[in-house]
Amino acid sequence: MKTRKLGTTGLEVSALGLGCMGLSFGYGPAVSKEDGIRLIRSAFEQGVTFFDTAEAYGRFNEELVGEALAPFRDQVVIATKFGFRDGDATKGVDSHPERIRAVAEASLRHLKTDRIDLFYQHRVDPSVPVEDVAGTVRDLIAEGKVGHFGMSEAGEQSLRRAHAVQPVAALQSEYSLWWREPEEKVLPTLRELGIGFVPFSPLGKGFLTGAIDDKTSFDKSDFRNIVPRFDEENRRANAALIDVLGRIAAPRGLTRAQIALAWLLAREPWIAPIPGTTKLHRLQENLGAADVVLSPQDLADIEAALAQVRIAGDRYPAHLQQRVDR
Repeated sequence: MKTRKLGTTGLEVSALGLGCMGLSFGYGPAVSKEDGIRLIRSAFEQGVTFFDTAEAYGRFNEELVGEALAPFRDQVVIATKFGFRDGDATKGVDSHPERIRAVAEASLRHLKTDRIDLFYQHRVDPSVPVEDVAGTVRDLIAEGKVGHFGMSEAGEQSLRRAHAVQPVAALQSEYSLWWREPEEKVLPTLRELGIGFVPFSPLGKGFLTGAIDDKTSFDKSDFRNIVPRFDEENRRANAALIDVLGRIAAPRGLTRAQIALAWLLAREPWIAPIPGTTKLHRLQENLGAADVVLSPQDLADIEAALAQVRIAGDRYPAHLQQRVDR
């Protein structure tokens, strides 16, 4: 798989990474340890060198990633995150310097590694100056415990202030064919500052694959149960987008997911999406998008088709949207 450079600090990753959250958090019951290791190692065998986890996804998630990648640790980039009180997203944010250091030490133990390649602030903490956050990570980098600094869901001003203290290698935020808000202010800022972009949920939390419709039911622990965009009525309305993707993908011999991922890859050479999955066949399908080259006419056709579709439903419930720094 081809690689891409994120930021100006020398971080190089596979064009498509693997988001590991869903292996144990957010989308229903966790996979078994054996299945998780098998999937992560299969991704590596198919060229993935970029793997994403977080303290907030639970100790099992970090330990799973660490164990799966141990045989080829020096050939991969492991990203993890700090920023929630006690590592629990339901308790609110906490990016005090002492907390950042505590998370770093815990993540190093769970991942069984001597450094975190990319350490993200999971959400901006309004009670802690972002300069203090960036300075703490800068110190961890100087100590050799962290390789690069990242931010997640940060807005333009926070990015500028943090970047002035410690160069931000990458911003992680949601971006896909059905969530294009980053194009307004975030992408221009990243372009100006030389910061890479790592889109999470590049397949719209599974919706863009076409495998979800208004009849789909989710496990009681599935995060999508509280997402307005996944209300039954909104799923029915958003089926128009799935129809459009199908009409674009079919003549090209591609799947909807491959079109969605190839579109993201075509946006900028410093964008590296991290689709997640628990299924080996979906992993292979997603990674096939790295070989898809969309022509200028293909991209124009996609834009024209999407212009006719109105997406229904908010991205997050109000209490979670408040954590997005814009």
